[in-house]
Amino acid sequence: MAADSTLHLAHCLASVGVSEILKITERANALRRQGADLLVLGAGEPDFDTPEHIKEAAIQAIRAGQTKYTVLDGSPALKEAIRRKFARENDLVFAQDEVTASAGAKQVIFNAMMATLDAGDEVIIPAPFWVTYADIVTILGGTPVVLPCHEEDGFRLTAEALEAAITPRTRWVMLNSPSNPSGAAYGEVHYRPLLEVLLRHPQVWLMVDDMYEHILYDGFCFVTPAALEPRLRERTLTINGVSKAYAMTGWRLGYAGGPKALIQAMASVQSQVTSCPCSVSQAAAIAALDGPQDIVRERCELFRQRRDLVVDALNAVPGLSARRPEGAFYVYASCAGILGRRTLGGEVIDSDTAFARYLMDEGGVAVVPGSAFGLAPYFRVSYATSREVLEEACRRIAEATQRLLA
Repeated sequence: MAADSTLHLAHCLASVGVSEILKITERANALRRQGADLLVLGAGEPDFDTPEHIKEAAIQAIRAGQTKYTVLDGSPALKEAIRRKFARENDLVFAQDEVTASAGAKQVIFNAMMATLDAGDEVIIPAPFWVTYADIVTILGGTPVVLPCHEEDGFRLTAEALEAAITPRTRWVMLNSPSNPSGAAYGEVHYRPLLEVLLRHPQVWLMVDDMYEHILYDGFCFVTPAALEPRLRERTLTINGVSKAYAMTGWRLGYAGGPKALIQAMASVQSQVTSCPCSVSQAAAIAALDGPQDIVRERCELFRQRRDLVVDALNAVPGLSARRPEGAFYVYASCAGILGRRTLGGEVIDSDTAFARYLMDEGGVAVVPGSAFGLAPYFRVSYATSREVLEEACRRIAEATQRLLA
């Protein structure tokens, strides 16, 4: 009898697939190639180009021969730039062996989880959340504990919910501010009660994703937990990167600061996965972190104008509503008011997934359903694109929604 040659996938992949965001983008691009007039508001990628001084630093690094392996988790020069950034902007002082750099913040998260999770360990993840968080935990044998964060609470985790969710198996709590996908941000008043809970549970570590730190509006003051509560510093990993603020998504460079023992363990993981991040990207990241920040502030103001355009337009559509986010470049809009309506073809819009599919097929706009982020019925609009595209997309969303039959 011939042996079975069917591919046997690892058990941990049974409930993990390609990101819903990537699948929607792929389908949208396929429709575009077929000639469809489709506007894609799914990707979390700034439409701006990488600033010139950063590109020039990369070019100079190539010409200088900086194209070899560097230190495993970041060159000394990059680590010094990261240390300066943390001290200057976040009042966090790290030694060089307390910072790490990887091929994107996603790898930072993976390294930390791989280094610390055993089968069955629990990771508390407030919802809505970036889809990768839960999938990484699942792949590594952990258990994501998803806590819904309601719109009336600003899509923020409450101390009561956190306290109730902690068990002896809880290993990490993950916090993201400003948030992808909701744009919600935590100020000191929001963080303090959560940090008080964590102080009572010394076995629980805190992972903080500050990727959208520089994209905040209306005077909202950014804070990060390790600076607010020094007693938690030795069990907090503070994650950031250059992708969003500096329009460097393709450069793949994320970094973090945390306790030396954790950073060393993460480096061990990275040594068997990718080794060092790209040497040229490291040179570019140094220029981004140490260079002028004016362009970041200028682009943030453009993002604010786009935010207001989208929020105002969606709130003018009967059946839709959108909270005005404090940061990032997403609007997390509710479609609860149109559930139960029917398309002209008789299909019932019974979920945010059905509504997103309807908008793509009948409205010519691609958005991501909130169910992909763990909290329905919502849909995420990325406004990291031009004002002209956003105006047309909002017009199409309004017209398509108004065509639904009550």
